[in-house]
Amino acid sequence: MVNWPSMTINKTELDIDLGAIPSPCFVLDEKKLIKNLELLQKIRKDAGIDILCAFKGYAMWSTFPLLRKYLSGATASSLHEAQLCHEQWGKKAHLCAPVYTDEEIGHITDISSHITFNSLSQFQRFGALARNKNLEIALRINPEYSEVETDLYNPCVPGSRLGITAQDLPETLPDGVRGLHFHALCEQNSDTLARLLAVVEEKFDKHLRQVKWLNIGGGHHFTRKDYDIDLFVNTIHRFKQKYQIDIIAEPGEAIGWQTGYLVSTVRDVVSSNGFHTAMLDVSFSAHMPDCLEMPYQPGVYGTIAPDKNSISYRLGGHTCLAGDFMSNFNFPQALQIGDKIVFDDMIHYTMVKTNTFNGVKLPSIGIWKKEGHFELVREFGYEDYKGRLS
Repeated sequence: MVNWPSMTINKTELDIDLGAIPSPCFVLDEKKLIKNLELLQKIRKDAGIDILCAFKGYAMWSTFPLLRKYLSGATASSLHEAQLCHEQWGKKAHLCAPVYTDEEIGHITDISSHITFNSLSQFQRFGALARNKNLEIALRINPEYSEVETDLYNPCVPGSRLGITAQDLPETLPDGVRGLHFHALCEQNSDTLARLLAVVEEKFDKHLRQVKWLNIGGGHHFTRKDYDIDLFVNTIHRFKQKYQIDIIAEPGEAIGWQTGYLVSTVRDVVSSNGFHTAMLDVSFSAHMPDCLEMPYQPGVYGTIAPDKNSISYRLGGHTCLAGDFMSNFNFPQALQIGDKIVFDDMIHYTMVKTNTFNGVKLPSIGIWKKEGHFELVREFGYEDYKGRLS
C-alpha cells in the first residue's frame, strides 16, 4: 500500500503493492471492475434493456468470465473482435462496422448474431447473405445531432461517413431490416441522451415504428459518479412505451471506467531551458494515444496542485517522437530515478489502442485481485513486435 499527499485526482491512497508489479504494466483492480459491473447489471434490469460490452473500448478477455455474469453479451467492430467474442466470450457478437469486405463477410456472418450495415449499398450487397444465415439485421442511422465537442470523436459532423441520414433513408425500410442503430455519444450523461433521442424521434419516427429494436450505441457514462441513472431509466421506459421496441446499449468506457492503472518507472530526469522532464518506460504515443489525440490530461498519483514549493515536470515517453510528452505535473519533491509514476484510469480504450512504434515493449497486463494480491496475466516481448512486421 502506497500513501501519497493530496493529489489532483482526488485520491489519497493507492491500495496496491507497487513492489509486486513489473514496470510498465496495466493493472486492473478487480474490486473496482465488479463494482462497475454490479451497477451496469442494475441499470440493465431497471431499464429493461440489453447492455453489451463494446470491445473497441474494453477487450481485456481474461476478465470475460466475470463480465458474462453481469452483461447481456458483446459488440464487435471488426472480424477480429467478432472472433474474440466467439472464442473467449462463448457467444456470437453483435457486429457494427463501417464497411464489410467480400473476403471477410462469410466468416463474419458465421460468428455474429446481429449485423448493422453502415450504408444502404452495403446492405444491398451483403443483406441477403445475412438473411440467409438468420442474423438480426439493422441499419446505422445518423441523426445529424451530437453534443460531442471533439470532431475526431464526433460521428455526426457534416459529411460524416458513418450512418444514413433521415433524408437518405427510404420511408419503407428494406425487407429484412429489424433494427436501427446509432452512435452519437462520447462519455456523456443521460440528459444528453434524452436530447439526442428527441431528435431521433423527430427525424426517424416512421422508421422506428417499423423495427423491433434500437441500439443506442455507446458513450453512456453509466459508471461515472454524477451519471443520472433515474433519468436514463425514465427516458428509456418512455421511449419503449411509445415505440414498443427493445433497446440495446453497448458501452465500453463505462465498464473499465476508473478500474485500474498504468504503472511506470522514472528511468532518467533531464533538464533543458528550465523544463524538467521525467523520462519514463512508457509512451504517450504508443501506450496512451488518447492523451495526445483527444487530448486530455491523465490523472497521476502523487501529483499536487501547483504552489511555491511544488516542482513541475514534464512526463516524457520513451519513443523518439518529439511530442511524446505531457506537461505540468506538479510533485511535492524532486523525482528520482526508480520512482514509480502511476497513471490513473488506464483500462478503458487505452489498452486497446497500444502499439509498438519504435519497437518499444508493450506494457504487461495484470490484475490486482479482490483478495489483495497481484496476478500477472501477460508479458510482451520481441516476438510480439516482430510478428507484426514479417
